Amino acid sequence: MDNNSNFYTLKGYQLNKNAQMTSSMEDYLEMICRMQKKQEVVRINELAQRLHVKPSSASKMVGNLKYLGLVTFERYGYIKTTAEGEAVGEYLLYRHAVLNEFLCLVNNSENETEQVEKIEHFLDKKTIGNIEKHIKKHWDLLKV
Repeated sequence: MDNNSNFYTLKGYQLNKNAQMTSSMEDYLEMICRMQKKQEVVRINELAQRLHVKPSSASKMVGNLKYLGLVTFERYGYIKTTAEGEAVGEYLLYRHAVLNEFLCLVNNSENETEQVEKIEHFLDKKTIGNIEKHIKKHWDLLKV
């Protein structure tokens, strides 16, 4: 019996998922939502600075997010999430926070942003939810 029939390369899994939103798009939307929590408006130059990319790259990616209906943006204007963009962005922030807390717990550290950024795009909602449950169990055990 061949158990290898369900194995793909990373690219193969990504193609099978048939996702419209890429990992990079997720990073941009997550940062836009993070910035909107602290300031009323987000500009391309500020977004580019926060993500350490060129403004032209940020502008192109925001255009892709606009095409998907996740943000509104006019050239040289402000970036704002749509209702759908805000909902997706809230999940992305939640996912990031859960993974950061989990990896900090595992590694006995204060911040695991780099590792979170490297892995967050590859875990589904069910896995994130289960990780959160395990974190809560751990903290509940410590309270006893």
